[in-house]
Amino acid sequence: MNPRPIPFSREQLEAIATEHPTPFHLYDEEGIRGVVRSLLGAFDWAPRFKEYFAVKATPNPHIMELLREEGCGTDCSSMAEMNLSEAAGITGEDIMFTSNNTPATEFNRAAELGAVINLDDITHIEYLAEHVGLPELLSFRYNPGPSRSGNVIIGAPEEAKYGFTREQLFEGYRTIRDRGVQRFGLHTMVVSNELDHSAFTETAHMLFELALELHAELGIRFDFINLGGGIGIPYRPDQQAVDMDAVGAGIHRLYDDMIAPTALHPLTIAMENGRMITGPHGYLVTRVRHTKDIYRQYLGVDACMADLMRPGMYDAYHHISVPGKDDQPLDHVYDVVGSLCENNDKFAINRELPEVRIGDLLVIQDAGAHGHAMGFNYNGKLRSSELLISAAGAVRQIRRAETEADYFATLDHPGLNN
Repeated sequence: MNPRPIPFSREQLEAIATEHPTPFHLYDEEGIRGVVRSLLGAFDWAPRFKEYFAVKATPNPHIMELLREEGCGTDCSSMAEMNLSEAAGITGEDIMFTSNNTPATEFNRAAELGAVINLDDITHIEYLAEHVGLPELLSFRYNPGPSRSGNVIIGAPEEAKYGFTREQLFEGYRTIRDRGVQRFGLHTMVVSNELDHSAFTETAHMLFELALELHAELGIRFDFINLGGGIGIPYRPDQQAVDMDAVGAGIHRLYDDMIAPTALHPLTIAMENGRMITGPHGYLVTRVRHTKDIYRQYLGVDACMADLMRPGMYDAYHHISVPGKDDQPLDHVYDVVGSLCENNDKFAINRELPEVRIGDLLVIQDAGAHGHAMGFNYNGKLRSSELLISAAGAVRQIRRAETEADYFATLDHPGLNN
């Protein structure tokens, strides 16, 4: 039995595949909207709450539009992500711009859009002042160093290239206060794909305490505290999703104890999740092209690592379903592989599945974040299409598949400019 059923039948997927050849990424609109509403509901106690969707997870303006309809802004780290936000109708302080090694052109674009600029480095204060000017609202990213542990994905904070030290925060806020900045934000990002809900209350406690110290010493108050993202999803069947009500309730208690009795109240609480919103509601649908039996049994599919890098790059687990065979025993063991000339081009290794035949569809789950977004063209592989399915079952293409003409478009060669 498949412990992770999918919300589509084999017949439904085959019908989609007649119009949109495999492989393709398929996003469930109803599921995406549902998880946003759950997140917002967990923070409905807050004086103000804002979710800035991490565009890097799923950079598609159609997805961003539906998130805007649900009240989300965007977390951007590049020019392209800001431009995608504008195309989706998201501008002004609904954009949080956090980047590192940032060129002046991107700071200028953020200023044009009225985005919240969240600086990564104390030297960027002078750089921003010189090239753009200091805005009315400015935020800093805090790196707590050895005082806080990260997790497996994001690593130890003191080894990360991001953010201000504690001492630099005090110096930086003093500097911008004295130079006329009127509004202030505070941000951090210390975990990624974290399933322990206590990690997020620990982050809130750390930032609330720090904001109070900054207020006491410098006399500044904060417009917002951004707790970052990092809420994980249960990729494996034996894992449990983060209890968002528990996260919201834990941070609520901290807010009431630490912030509500002070001059920092009322305060906007912000987060910038990506993976938890689109990840569980995106699927990579692929078809078995070949089978191979040597030292192991292989299923060769028409998708490859260019469509989903995480298993090959991180040895990450993604559950695989075989539509129409959910009731069959998992009595075969396969490596599920693509056609890339790299031996890590594998979606699964020694995976127990029902018997699979050439022509069967496979659905690789939890591919809605950091899936298509991390695609590439090594070996001349072309990235697949993206589709969005509505609650009524209507399917629309929100990104076409790449063609060879796309791959050749930037080559200056007379034999290819036809």
